[in-house]
Amino acid sequence: METFNVPSPLNVTNSDLWHGAWGPVTATLDWCEANYQFSHYIAEMANTFSNVVSIAFAVHAARHTVKESLPSRYLAGCLGFALVGLGSFAFHATLLYEAQLADELPMIYLATYSTFMMFDTGPGFTLWSRRAFLLGSLATGFAAFFTWSYSVYRNPVYHQAVFASLVFAVTFRTMYLLHWSEHSSRIPLATRAKIGNMFSAGVGFFALGFFIWNLDNIFCGVLTKWKVDFGWPLAFLLEGHSWWHVLTGLGTYLMLMGKTYWTLCIKDDPSRYGVEHSMGLPHIIRLPNEKQY
Repeated sequence: METFNVPSPLNVTNSDLWHGAWGPVTATLDWCEANYQFSHYIAEMANTFSNVVSIAFAVHAARHTVKESLPSRYLAGCLGFALVGLGSFAFHATLLYEAQLADELPMIYLATYSTFMMFDTGPGFTLWSRRAFLLGSLATGFAAFFTWSYSVYRNPVYHQAVFASLVFAVTFRTMYLLHWSEHSSRIPLATRAKIGNMFSAGVGFFALGFFIWNLDNIFCGVLTKWKVDFGWPLAFLLEGHSWWHVLTGLGTYLMLMGKTYWTLCIKDDPSRYGVEHSMGLPHIIRLPNEKQY
């Protein structure tokens, strides 16, 4: 993707703008945001620090998962969510291929793990049941195969296609479990409505972020001109890939909460769990007298 370098507030040469502290760009992707425009050490300022929002969502989810003593599989999902944000932070800060992998591979791992969780609908949370072990082995094998194949076939479109396929698989599986599976008949309608609302809102934010990201790709030249005309810091609002980070971070959080609530209800007694809000965000709680330590 073409990079548009615009006038920099730093007194550095064009060569410095391109290379920065990390050397030449080695990633297979480079976004619309101008490289090394505000710091010799941060390749893409807005795209880098917008990941702090995603990391904050992940920390918020992990905090309440630990507080409510939910099964460890849900904490693992929160940590995977945080790892994606950290990898993306490193990628946009350096534009190095190694950092790109630290962003893209955890995305696949987290999506694969989410798929595993939505198909592991047997009772209990042990990973050593026959169903959980088989699904876990398939998920691990798929993640390993993708890691190998992506190291050979370094086409980012391949990564995007696989990631999108996994997201669609999780979405359709969730909808199936909510509306047409044998589990839906034993879960109260109000509970299913809460789960559906959280998950649907998450999908909506995710789709909006994807739409804005593509506008950023298609109209990069026009947006770059507008950034120069508007000046900074207002121009940061036109960084579409940064909005992708923020919106998909929120979308991932809401989808994670929906999946957590739903699988808890399927694998345990739904009367044990509920939803509360903190800082405007929903999180799962154990209902009174049910918290286990």
